[in-house]
Amino acid sequence: MLTEQEGKAAVKLARATIESYLKDTKKIKPYKKDYEKKFDFTSVFREKRGVFVTLRKQGFLRGCIGHPYPDSLLVEAIIDSAISAACQDPRFSPVKPSEMKEITIEVTILTQPEKFELPAEKLPEAVEIGRHGLFVKQGYFQGLLLPQVAPENNFDALDFLSHTCMKAGLSPEAWLTGAEVYHFEGQIFKEKEAGGEIFEEKYK
Repeated sequence: MLTEQEGKAAVKLARATIESYLKDTKKIKPYKKDYEKKFDFTSVFREKRGVFVTLRKQGFLRGCIGHPYPDSLLVEAIIDSAISAACQDPRFSPVKPSEMKEITIEVTILTQPEKFELPAEKLPEAVEIGRHGLFVKQGYFQGLLLPQVAPENNFDALDFLSHTCMKAGLSPEAWLTGAEVYHFEGQIFKEKEAGGEIFEEKYK
């Protein structure tokens, strides 16, 4: 688990990354001494972690991309995900620099996804709303929904399973017909307002 200060550093890093990239399309160099001092990176930022960066404009989704698996150092995964959420989410046009004063940033640190090892019909009983995020995979199709998606949209377990399948480009019932379903947890840090106070969101 990240501390409050580490969570704040993660969100500040995501914002600094996006603002710098939108300015001159250059990635910031987190290992330079000035950045080390600015963000007060601890050892957790050099651990491999899964992470997602979510952007919201006036409360509406403006971009969300990340690393489902711990395949990169946390500091590098945040930088990569922040740029991708701002500029490469295929659902949205790239963020403009002028928008950043209206955009709040959310960073979700993920645990390693674990496959549910139980009969498909038992899955709704195993999914814990507010705690679990879901990752569905079948063949080349895969989709992920973060833990906060279910409570934010008043999903029950069946809704959550169905929507994760649809996110993967599968039928809503794919979780019943052979798709692999994984669960993970997330620690969520977010801005109350654009560039403002950062807090940890807890749904359960």
